Amino acid sequence: MSDTETAIRARRKLTNRLIAAHDAARLRAHLTEDVLLIVGDGDLIQGADAVVAAFAGQFADPAFIDYVRVTDTVDVAADGERAAEAGRWVGRWKGRVEMSGVYMAAWRAHRGQWRLERELYVTLRR
Repeated sequence: MSDTETAIRARRKLTNRLIAAHDAARLRAHLTEDVLLIVGDGDLIQGADAVVAAFAGQFADPAFIDYVRVTDTVDVAADGERAAEAGRWVGRWKGRVEMSGVYMAAWRAHRGQWRLERELYVTLRR
């Protein structure tokens, strides 16, 4: 496994922990300013501030537990500046059926750190 793949997998695990802790503010450091997020129902969220606000809204729901993303693959561009991650995700709420599906993420190297620039989530099960 390359250093880049190891770093991206570690950042994914860290963002999972931040979501489980309902810490929206700390998620911002893992996003590019121009991040685009297509959520499981197809809605588009544009920009780091909007993504953080969307997470904060989810965290305000007392039934919300977490989203867990499990990385299946990481492919790194030849120049080492971008990487593509693909995997599976699960969202959980108290007293509700889990939602799950697949995701794809584009990461960009920024000042020695990997940040999310694009994410696409597809809900396959409710």
